[in-house]
Amino acid sequence: MGKIKQNPFVKKVGFNRIILCFVLILMYVLFCAATQGNFLGMSRIMSALNYVYFLGFLSLGVTFVIATGGIDFSIGPVMFCSALVSGYCFMNYHLPMGLSLIVSILVGTLFGLFNGYLVAYWSVPSFIVSMASMNIAKGLASVFTKTQSVSWPQSSAEGGWYRNLVKVGNIPVGLIIFLVVAVICAVLLNNTKVGRYILCLGSNKEAVRLSGVNVKKWEMIAYVICGTLVGIAAIFYVSAYTTVQPGYGDSYNNEAIAGCVMGGTSMAGGLASISGTVIGVFIIALLQEGILALGFTKDYQLIITGVIVIVAVCSDVIARRRKN
Repeated sequence: MGKIKQNPFVKKVGFNRIILCFVLILMYVLFCAATQGNFLGMSRIMSALNYVYFLGFLSLGVTFVIATGGIDFSIGPVMFCSALVSGYCFMNYHLPMGLSLIVSILVGTLFGLFNGYLVAYWSVPSFIVSMASMNIAKGLASVFTKTQSVSWPQSSAEGGWYRNLVKVGNIPVGLIIFLVVAVICAVLLNNTKVGRYILCLGSNKEAVRLSGVNVKKWEMIAYVICGTLVGIAAIFYVSAYTTVQPGYGDSYNNEAIAGCVMGGTSMAGGLASISGTVIGVFIIALLQEGILALGFTKDYQLIITGVIVIVAVCSDVIARRRKN
């Protein structure tokens, strides 16, 4: 095993990412065999991709937060809040579709700013802040929409052009957009001052502060980036599923975090992998679609996702103990 890890190709690509790709391929082969080839259909693939889009943006966003050593359990409800508020503005206040999409991003960004400000400048634990934001997002969405669900327009209706963000014919436009944003996030995290400071905060926040860096500003920026990506996730959610109901979104927190941690981002902070997060998201989406294809309910996916999070975190703890 040690010789394999020292291989130049393995070191460049990353042993963890190679294992994840192998798991992804193996899962696909097993699901195809278990469903007697029914999993090969384009409808199954497009359904899995619909899940990838919004979950992918959630995972990319929370990667930045976890890299600082924090956590955000509000991303799912905030995504729903963004989709409900912006959709309600379009349907009831007749905002142009383009402006409604901007509203979605703004709502997510404001929640990120709120979370980041309390965590960075008031030293409130991120767990407490995100739990509070989760309830605020649910309540705000219910109050704003008067507890009614919001149905976004179909592609043939006025303003339905937004659905082209996901698919044009059989072309998965959403996949292209997601991968482009993932590349931007990878560059931001690994090749810019913003990313370096965010990772350093997770490694040793006090040392960074003593070196003269404004740690509060950079920590808050991580949450703002997360909030912005959550607002974008809301756009892709409604582009794929159309109808949004108040009071939901909790389950997507665990799935997004699972994809992130599975991809190699340490819950202790200081270590993050955008490419690993992307592969982790594909695994979660494939798992969700495979379980449905086998005739099981989504409850089974929740169980497996929880196990994945525990295994990933335990693996990270063991790796850090060995390193120390």
